[in-house]
Amino acid sequence: MTSPPARRPAVPRHRWILAVVLVALAASPVALRYLVFWPLDQWQVDVDVYRQAGVSILTGRPVYSAMTEAPQLLPFTYPPFAAFLGIPLALIPFGVVGWLWTAMQVVATTAIVWYAGRALLARSGSWLPLALAALTAPMLWLHPVGDGIRFGQVNAFIVLACVMDLVEPRPRLARWLPKGALIGLAMAVKLTPGVFVVHFLLTRRWKEAATAVASAAVATLLAAAVLPGTSWTYWTFALRDPTRLGPNAGTANQSVRGFLLRLGPEGLPGTVIWLVVVAGIAWVGFRLAARMYRAGDPVGELAVVGIVACLVSPVSWVHHYHWVVVVVLALLGARPWEERHRLWAAAAVTVFFTLRLPWWGIDWLAQRDWPQWPGRMLQNADVAGGLACLALLWWSARRRDRETGAGAGAGADPDVEARPSSPALA
Repeated sequence: MTSPPARRPAVPRHRWILAVVLVALAASPVALRYLVFWPLDQWQVDVDVYRQAGVSILTGRPVYSAMTEAPQLLPFTYPPFAAFLGIPLALIPFGVVGWLWTAMQVVATTAIVWYAGRALLARSGSWLPLALAALTAPMLWLHPVGDGIRFGQVNAFIVLACVMDLVEPRPRLARWLPKGALIGLAMAVKLTPGVFVVHFLLTRRWKEAATAVASAAVATLLAAAVLPGTSWTYWTFALRDPTRLGPNAGTANQSVRGFLLRLGPEGLPGTVIWLVVVAGIAWVGFRLAARMYRAGDPVGELAVVGIVACLVSPVSWVHHYHWVVVVVLALLGARPWEERHRLWAAAAVTVFFTLRLPWWGIDWLAQRDWPQWPGRMLQNADVAGGLACLALLWWSARRRDRETGAGAGAGADPDVEARPSSPALA
């Protein structure tokens, strides 16, 4: 006779209320900086891009020709399906949209911590709400998260969709969908989650790969059915025009390609070097992600694939590194107080990505009489930070394999299918 499942300890309602207040207080410095004290001509410029796409659909103007108001003059650069997300925003005053979008990003980041940190949070008992708030607060101060709030970006929602898709137990909202469906919808909004399809194929998860591609294709075809001309413009012109994304060599592009564009060489030699470097990063990263998958560590798996996407993508703005939230939780694991190396690693990543080092580099390089190399190092700090995240995740996985005696299987070929045991939630 099986014993009934243990009941979760009752959580007093006032602790949930206090947790909401604490998260709001933690978000307030970022929100005040970018929503109250920020110049109006730079206010929530990226969510305005989505909103204007919605206006274009409602008014019949060309989606990919319209620009936001001066001085930004930003075009819509995302797939046509993403333009439909702007329709509800077009029905709301822009001032309200900025505050609403910020609140939604805070909620999404909190949800990422909830789902990705569930193994750790489950140990807090009736103090779970305050533990959740304590974990979420420093995540809201990360430079990538703050930049997402500054511009009104979508990366918090992209990361949340991927986390809800793969971390077990899946939330009720996603449980009725096959695995890969939410990642596919994220691909229809932004192309970068497509890196998960490569990961699925390398780990021989044919169903998840097919589901992701199918859901992205259905969303894309529905958009094409409603807006055929717009879809044709995107896939034949807008997608291939890198100038629509902004200056690829600017400091905000913290991909390997951005790093090489800033340092050279230019032209074909630079392209060859970039392809060789990203191929090496992808090879190491996908092997590590497969290792995490076989170990039943979906949070570590997500963290690795997300950071690989940031590094190998031609353009990865600072806010694309919202994946650092998942990295921190993957490093913490379920019992960081028993494995102090996890605490130190997670703390180091959190501090590093809170410091806004690329902008320190800009300030340094502005001093003409100072040596340039320290400024260049700071300017490319997030690229180095992404590589350090992969190294720390590999180090953590290796220590875990040693402690559990799983080292023999950890180096196995990732092309060999090996379904993991139940997710590491214990």
